[in-house]
Amino acid sequence: MIRMNEMTWMEFKAKIDEGAITILPIGACEQHGPHLPLCVDTVLANGFAERLAQRVGGMVAPAINYGYKSKPLSGGGPLFPGTVDLNGDTLVRLTYDVLEELIKDGVKKIMVLSCHFENEAFVCEAVDLIAQKYGEQAKILIANWWDPMPTEIIDKVFPGWAFEHAAVTETSLMMAFAPELVHEERMVDTQGATPCPYHIYPVPKDAVPPTGVLAPARSSSAARGQLIIDSVLDELVKICDKEF
Repeated sequence: MIRMNEMTWMEFKAKIDEGAITILPIGACEQHGPHLPLCVDTVLANGFAERLAQRVGGMVAPAINYGYKSKPLSGGGPLFPGTVDLNGDTLVRLTYDVLEELIKDGVKKIMVLSCHFENEAFVCEAVDLIAQKYGEQAKILIANWWDPMPTEIIDKVFPGWAFEHAAVTETSLMMAFAPELVHEERMVDTQGATPCPYHIYPVPKDAVPPTGVLAPARSSSAARGQLIIDSVLDELVKICDKEF
């Protein structure tokens, strides 16, 4: 059993006493085009977290299902119904409160695993504030799933990160993690987003293709997704072994 919320309090305490790593997944509720669901970032966060927990004997806390506001060219911003964003201070406080409760319960090893690009600064702020208060009582790592991905895997899967929203990477990962949520018949041959070196607010309605897809996803496959998963998990295990 690795899911914290499915444990009794006694089972949870036993895992703490064993010195198990607790993984906190953080996702988002955000549009991912016509072929992927709003929960993509949370599905990926849980998927990586649960597989990592199995590898390191850890446990997975309930995911934070909402994230910070996506920028137009990394998710669509406020242009699409169903994208439910948090303000930055809300995400900081929410992450802080969850971490504080885990530490009060005796958890000493925590990995925060985020799968939404815009979350990073606010997650770092929350962890920094926790560290200032609790010092050596707990060690906390922060990782985005994509950070440990080896360069050679990136080269095998796609040519670069630009406009990788609801495109090959996320679609392939969803095909591997939750194929029942992928609607391949709804994939669109999108022209893709137009690069822009600055941001405009209020966000212009034409800043993102009307489908919400920033680059084509046609070459996606579960095999590509599994290649990413395996390589990233190997690196995350190495990080846990080194730091914990």
